[in-house]
Amino acid sequence: MPDSPREDAPTLRGLLVAIGEPLVDLYVANAWLDAQVRDVTILDPDDELGSYSGELVLIIGARGREAVRFVRAAARRGAVAAAVKVDAQVGPETQGGLHELRAAASEAGIALLAVRPRVRWEQLETLVREVLDAAALSAGLGSEGGTGDLFALAQTVAVLTAGSVIIEDAGNRVLAYSRSDDEVDELRRLSILGWEGPESYLAMLREWGVYQRLRDGEVVHIDEHPEVGIRRRLAVGIRAGAQYLGMIWVQQGREPFAERAESALLGASRVAAAHLLRYRAGSSPGNRSQQELVSGLLDGRSSPDLVAGHLGLDPATPAVVAAVTAPAEPDHSARELHKAEMLNVVSVHATAYRRSALVGAIGTRVYAVLPGVPLGAVEPALVTLAEDITAVLRRRTGASVQVGIGAPVLGLGKVVRSRSEADRVLEVMARDPQRSVATIAELRGEVLLGEVLTLLEAAEDLRDPGVSALVEHDRAHGTELVVSLLAFLDALGDVRSAANALHVHPNTLRHRVRRAGSISGIDLTEPRERQFCHLQLLLVVTRAEQGNHAQ
Repeated sequence: MPDSPREDAPTLRGLLVAIGEPLVDLYVANAWLDAQVRDVTILDPDDELGSYSGELVLIIGARGREAVRFVRAAARRGAVAAAVKVDAQVGPETQGGLHELRAAASEAGIALLAVRPRVRWEQLETLVREVLDAAALSAGLGSEGGTGDLFALAQTVAVLTAGSVIIEDAGNRVLAYSRSDDEVDELRRLSILGWEGPESYLAMLREWGVYQRLRDGEVVHIDEHPEVGIRRRLAVGIRAGAQYLGMIWVQQGREPFAERAESALLGASRVAAAHLLRYRAGSSPGNRSQQELVSGLLDGRSSPDLVAGHLGLDPATPAVVAAVTAPAEPDHSARELHKAEMLNVVSVHATAYRRSALVGAIGTRVYAVLPGVPLGAVEPALVTLAEDITAVLRRRTGASVQVGIGAPVLGLGKVVRSRSEADRVLEVMARDPQRSVATIAELRGEVLLGEVLTLLEAAEDLRDPGVSALVEHDRAHGTELVVSLLAFLDALGDVRSAANALHVHPNTLRHRVRRAGSISGIDLTEPRERQFCHLQLLLVVTRAEQGNHAQ
């Protein structure tokens, strides 16, 4: 047996289950089936022999009985298994010298894998390396506590799909799973108990072609099979470019899957890939997390070209920013929990909408940068996406979650402007907690008014003392001259409309307006003076309302 095996290395049994048929056939196993495979090496007949301790050796350029001496050599140098191609001839015991190969492997004490003729060596090596890399990643995630993000993601996906979720690596080892409040089938139960998919079930799924379709990147539907204890499922592969990292399974419970379960699953696969790759790169010197890069892009600290280079984006692509917020929780742990939930939900939805979506947090707000959007008006599909996000988060947190959307901008270098607009939209929306989603185009007038009021608030020397006199009169005498005059000006001088809004008689309002003019000394017949008075009254009432909300 090989010396000092890596703790994170899979066994030969686990490796074969992961890559499975119809790629290879196992002919000689003995005690080596439970040996750990540390690496995979290609051995060409022209190569010099090296040390293969604990490795799977792929013997290329020699078929059948021609490979016998290389199988023996690999065994002498500590290999766990040797893979050899066999010729497609009639008779299972005589195919391309298979009999001689089996005898040699058995005598040398090494497992023999017969690779089928149509399988390309590079295909087999890639699959084996994916399983080995996934095993190392899984072990690292577990030892560093890195699966926390994946468990949170699994729970989010469970809510969005209305199912029970398991996230596995490329070697079918369980990385994370959601809570199970519903009925679970035998496959889910055994997978969670053993932290990996049971071989008998995996063989059935492989026979049905499920794994190949997962590698192809599609959402796979698996029908219920009560005879073998499998309930209906959805599944999707986790991929990073051409690299296959694992899969996400969603088992149906008593209720049907949610209407947009497939879309949520696709988004979750992209988020999971980012989690896995981020952990893999986390120990690299100078590495910066994606969230840190996104935050720097949004507040102008990071170069757009640098961010684009790190994340593989075109810096000139149009983009739009959506900002998500919820009322601040007084308890720090509750506040952090809500932010984590927002990050997960927004990430899943945003990446389903745009594969290249970037999600990060600044303070208590979560932001989605959505590249590749058309310039001009915000797409209706983005508004629908934002409404879905708020609906899910309101159900999960019970808070009045709101989304503000800025205008699309040309290039990542201008997303700071889109983010600023999204923030200003949220500030306006804060006055109406029932409103869940708004765009800058819808609220631009109110946003601009807010900016003007902020400037006016800072310029005390410009304010008309007549408005201050009205405020003091109301405070001293319990009158309502300020709100009455503001309603009159809001209604453009339409007394009847303003009186209806205040629920008073028109004559009462006329009296109040005359009284306000007399006390303040403001000439309400002069347009500019009337306009300036209007702005100051808006400032007084708005700040008073904000003070009441704060209390």
